[in-house]
Amino acid sequence: MKLTWLRRLSGTDLVMFIVGLTLLAAIVYGSIVILLQGKYTLDQWENLVVYGLTQGSIYALIALGYTLVYGILRMINFAHSEVFMAGPFTAFFVARAFNTSGFLNAQPLLAMGLVSLVAMVVSMGVALLVERIAYRPLRAAPRLVSLITAIGASYVLQYVFRGLYGNGIERYPELNVLQGEVILAGVRFLRTQVVVIIAALLLMAALYAFVQLTKVGKAMRAVSEDQEAAALMGINVDAIIATTFAVGGALAGAAGILYALIFGQVQFIMGFVPGIKAFTAAVLGGIGNVPGAMVGGLFLGVFESVGPSLFLEGLGIPAPAQLKDVIAFTVLVLILIFRPSGILGERLSTKKA
Repeated sequence: MKLTWLRRLSGTDLVMFIVGLTLLAAIVYGSIVILLQGKYTLDQWENLVVYGLTQGSIYALIALGYTLVYGILRMINFAHSEVFMAGPFTAFFVARAFNTSGFLNAQPLLAMGLVSLVAMVVSMGVALLVERIAYRPLRAAPRLVSLITAIGASYVLQYVFRGLYGNGIERYPELNVLQGEVILAGVRFLRTQVVVIIAALLLMAALYAFVQLTKVGKAMRAVSEDQEAAALMGINVDAIIATTFAVGGALAGAAGILYALIFGQVQFIMGFVPGIKAFTAAVLGGIGNVPGAMVGGLFLGVFESVGPSLFLEGLGIPAPAQLKDVIAFTVLVLILIFRPSGILGERLSTKKA
């Protein structure tokens, strides 16, 4: 058995394995160095973890859109980052109107509910348009064609919204009720962080219940397993695929509003970096696996937040916070090398692989 495994090991596999071990060794060494120095207090580490959970919650919601579409069509919807952008960017104008009239801070719950609804509806509509115009005609085409189409759709949407809303950065109005901090279980949270984490967890729980307990959710799982067999059993495959895009789009729109609450601004290219990181989170958790996307998003958010202060600074890298985006791609490389199926490990059959 050992000799068979060695024979199957190619030169590329060996190089990638060495690269992976080197990265892991660097992470462990840097972490030990910084922990032994005792440079950061427990409160500072807690703040980093809380911030990581906050951004990880946003990554998880976006990642669910990637993983839902992949689970149904076995393709990566790279236009999903622009679906994420479209909702909050459109809803910004509603939020600004509410703020100008005084309605936003007079009735913050109702106002933000309406703003969120606009964002979710717009993102859902954009996702459905992309599915109907760009993906459905090419459903039987080779995967490379779908991949190129997805990238093209991403750029088209990006510059359509640039033409509609301009290329400037728009600042979301602030909610007075969300200013300040709260202490929960001895840990300090910003109020916006509490709202983002709780809202994201509720949305993720709602999606999981929808997929597992409803008839539509069962139909989605059936189509994911075998489209032809599902069609023979009377399931409208086109409708289920459209529903999948709609649900993923709605979650992306909600994630966009949570993103705006944390970072306070929107622009036409705001979806690119979060989209790439959400894709990384989906791969990290197990692409096509709904709970995996949730776990992957939270894990990536915490790892990205803690990493610069933990192991990058321990390695003596100057200005490690500026390299936090590198961490996401380092995680992606490590996962692809050591566990390509992700943390929760999607079971890929030969037909699907």
